[in-house]
This record gives sequence, C-alpha cells and structure tokens, in this order.
Amino acid sequence: MNYEEIKRLIDDMGDSKIDELSIEFPDGIKIKMKKDKAPVMPMQVPETVQYITVPTNNEKAETLKPQEKTTVEPKDSEEDYKIVKSPMVGTFYSKSSPNATPYVQVGSRVKKGDILCIVEAMKLMNEIESEFDGEIVEVCVNDGDMVDFGRPLFKIK
Repeated sequence: MNYEEIKRLIDDMGDSKIDELSIEFPDGIKIKMKKDKAPVMPMQVPETVQYITVPTNNEKAETLKPQEKTTVEPKDSEEDYKIVKSPMVGTFYSKSSPNATPYVQVGSRVKKGDILCIVEAMKLMNEIESEFDGEIVEVCVNDGDMVDFGRPLFKIK
C-alpha cells in the first residue's frame, strides 16, 4: 500500500460515520485507525422560565371585565441601568480576600476602570473592571456563586 492510498483511506474514514478501523493485509501490513471524539458539552438550560399567556384573537381579549385587568407598574425602567456581565465562566468573589471589604456595594460610586469584583477561572483570579461611570444599584450575584459567560453581575445607574 503506497502513501496516496493510505492518505485516501484516512480521508475516507474522516468523512464516514465509522469511528474505528482495523485492516490486516495478507503480506503482514496492519493498519489501525481510530477517530478521536471531542467531548460533548452539556447544553446550558436557563435557570428560570416564565410563560406568558397572550390572547390569540380579539374575542378572547374583549371577554375580560375592566376590573379584572391588571397593570404592572415598573419599579425603575430597566433601560436606565447599565449591566456589567461576566466575561467568563468561573466563581464570583466580591472581595480580594475573605477578611477584606468588598470592592463595591449597593450605593457605591464607580468610575470606568474601577475594580468591581474577581472572577476565578481555572485558579486564575481575573479582576473585573467597570465599563461605566455611575452608582451600583444592584449586585446580582452572591459571593462564592458560580457564574456563566454573560451573566449579569452588577446594575449601574
């Protein structure tokens, strides 16, 4: 078997659904190939799901009595907040050491570039800096919690 035939065999196996192949030729040549499977990452499932029932036609919407209708008044417009999100998966720490004071708390004034927290990823401590000037309105994560990429950490007004 020459180089071109072996190369074609490798290419054909890569395109097929076969995971493993062993060939033994009469002249004593043996070829054994096995695909290296990449680990399958589990799907991320949202922590909470909220279902909202919406009328599909005008008849159902009109059957509601005026006193049964409810209005939801927003506490603060979400548009007024700037969200600082986790840039990586890791563990959230609000302070540099267990005995230290937190970098920021609700009510703290921050400027762009100020350190807000630490996210530990693979034993590396990553300081997360503020992307905005403003006041911390909410700390969305508890100290020591696991955070995913894109999870809101702070709301700044």
